[in-house]
Parts: sequence; C-alpha cells; structure tokens
Amino acid sequence: MSQIKKLLIIGFVWPEPNSSAAGGRMMQLISVFKKNGFEITFASAALDSDFMVDLASFGIEKKAIALNNSSFDDFVIELNPDVVLFDRFMIEEQFGWRVAENCPNAIRLLDTEDLHCLRAARQKAFRENRTFELNDLLSEEVAKREIASILRCDVSFIISEFEMKILNDVFKVDSKILFYLPFLVAEMTQNELTNLPLFEDREHFVFIGNFLHEPNWNTVQYLKETIWPFIKKDFPEAVLRVYGAYPSQKVLQLHQPKNGFFIMGRAADANEIVKKARVVLAPIRFGAGLKGKLLEAMQCGTPSITTETGAEAMHADLPWNGFITNDTALFAKQAIELYNNEILWKQAQQNGIEIINQCYQKSSFDTALIDKINSLMADSENHRLHNFMGSLLQHHTLKSTKYMAKWIEAKNKN
Repeated sequence: MSQIKKLLIIGFVWPEPNSSAAGGRMMQLISVFKKNGFEITFASAALDSDFMVDLASFGIEKKAIALNNSSFDDFVIELNPDVVLFDRFMIEEQFGWRVAENCPNAIRLLDTEDLHCLRAARQKAFRENRTFELNDLLSEEVAKREIASILRCDVSFIISEFEMKILNDVFKVDSKILFYLPFLVAEMTQNELTNLPLFEDREHFVFIGNFLHEPNWNTVQYLKETIWPFIKKDFPEAVLRVYGAYPSQKVLQLHQPKNGFFIMGRAADANEIVKKARVVLAPIRFGAGLKGKLLEAMQCGTPSITTETGAEAMHADLPWNGFITNDTALFAKQAIELYNNEILWKQAQQNGIEIINQCYQKSSFDTALIDKINSLMADSENHRLHNFMGSLLQHHTLKSTKYMAKWIEAKNKN
C-alpha cells in the first residue's frame, strides 16, 4: 500500500459550512482525514455557489463531475482512490455502482448525514396530524433506498445514537457496517467561556437555520403563528431575529418588525450572531439526526429551548442547556424565564459546556474512525465476505432478471 492514501469524496453539494450543519459536518470529516495524511479530492455534480468553501485553501482538489455519464468512470479509474466517501445515500445510488465496477478494491463509506427515512416518516405523520411510530419507517419508500445504500457500503457513518438503534432494531442492520460518528468539535474550556459575551451584554431571542431544509421552515412558521403570540403577551418588549440561508419569499413575508419578529436572511457570521443573542428558540416538530444549530448554541454559550425531537440523541443523560418541551404555552413561559433569570441562564450555559465536552469531543472519535478505515483497507475482502446482504445487493442478477423479463415481454408484444 502506498504511503499516501487517496480519498475521493463525492458531494451532494459543495460544502457551505456557514450555510448548514451538513456543510460544517463535511468540513469536520475533511479535517480528520487531512490530519491523518489522506490526499483528498472532492467531486460533485452540483453547481458552484457563492458561499461554497474554497477547497483549494484546505489543500483539496476540486473536481466537477456529471450525472449519468461514463466520463466519471474514466476519472475514477485514473484517480484510483483507496477510499471513497459518498455524501448521503442519493450520491451512493448515482455513483456507488460505478465505483464498485471501476475501483473494486476501494473502501466505500457512506455519510448518511441523518436518516432521511426517519425525517420523511416523521414529516408524513405530522402532516397527517398523528403521532409518529417506528413502524411507520417500514412503509416509507425512501427507507428501502436508504437501507439498501447502507448495506452496499463497507461502513456508514451514523450521526445519532437513536438512529443507530433504529438501524439495529427496526431494520436489523449489522453493527459491523455502522459507525457512530456525531458532530466532532474541540473541547470547550472555562477560560473560553469567560471570553464569551456576558448575560447583560446579550439581547433578543434568535433562530438560525438553512431554509432549504423543510423542518427549519416549519419551525419558523410555528414560531410566528403559535409560540410568538404567547411570548409577546407576557413579554411585550421581546424581539426574535430569524436568520437563515436561502430564505424564500414565503419566509420573507413573515417579517413583522412592529411585532418584534424580524426575518434577517443569511447571517454573515452565524457564530457571532448566536454569541450576541441571549436565548435560541428551536421548537422543531419533525426531523432527524443531530441539530447543528443547537450544538452551535452551546459553543456560543447561548442557552436554548427546543422540543424532544430537537434534543433527540444530543445530550445523553446530561441536563439540557435550557429547556426541552413539546407544550406550546410552557415553551413560551420557559423562554421568558430563561431570558430574564440570570442564575438560571448561567446554569443552562454551563450545562451546554458539559454536553459538548462529554458527547462531541473530536479526540474521542477521530482515532477510532481512522483505525476502522485502516482495518478495512487491510482486510476488505473478509469484511465484505461477512456482509452478505451487501454483496447480494451488488449482484447483477437482482436487476438483470427484471430487465430481461421486461425485454422478453416487449419482444413478445412485437
């Protein structure tokens, strides 16, 4: 094996760490691989954006590729990567078979970001005004595609322990092809906390989130139509500033300064915005994975109020850095209390630091991740031998029998 290991990342989009948690997550993964000596090429069929990160500044080669085009085959054969990381299952569907055919020895990794089938099933249950149940996942169409993608890969990164449990218990996926990998951040010290803005130097409530993500849009609607009236009734001077990349016209129409509800659009520096706010409001009603906005709030020393879905799998058994409730009236009451009670606010802030340091330490996961990948590179044949369902899904007869039958049927009709 060559001294320099080649990693090919195939991105759903070009990373935008200032626009979404997914972009930040990708840069965290890149940092781990760079630290461990991987030569990285980042390829995507997405269009360039004004807010994409400058990959060259991180020593990463940028490569534009095309969907459904054999030019990718030539590219990947020439690159001959040791490891390929697919950014979400849709990318594995598009390019996984091409990688398997042209670079059969390359280790195939999938970063799920979150379980899309869980988010879709919860959203469907929400729209049908009923309680989500785990059995809903079994009838979710996207689950079949997503689980198939996980099975085809050598290892999939799972960001949430709740989603690990779903994959094990509901879908019976072998733990050997799953790797728990939450957000990866540095330890937060008490000294860093003292350098953050003080309680009295902060003002306003804040929400922040990419509006291309449906749960974020739904959250802002819920804030505006249901929760904010409760808050304003008992706290007339309250102000909420809503930030987020890619706001649509329907988002901008919620802007109502007279009512203290401000749609601010994209944040030039989300970190600075959250640091200056006193409380983050995030009444998320459906979704999956981990919520980057809530981890960011902890890093900024900003307490938050969210729902059970929002806080899911984010804090182990540790006290939340604020409050968790699904009750609308209680959410508003606790928001006001957290905003005005400095002692309560400081304790919530301290809780956030404990969560960061116990649940998201980069040093707790990066070595194990690289060890796992090196182990796969050293013995991929044996690993794949024991992933029978994955090899079954790679087998050509699963599709060839279907299309042979269709070809014969069409031939007989003629």
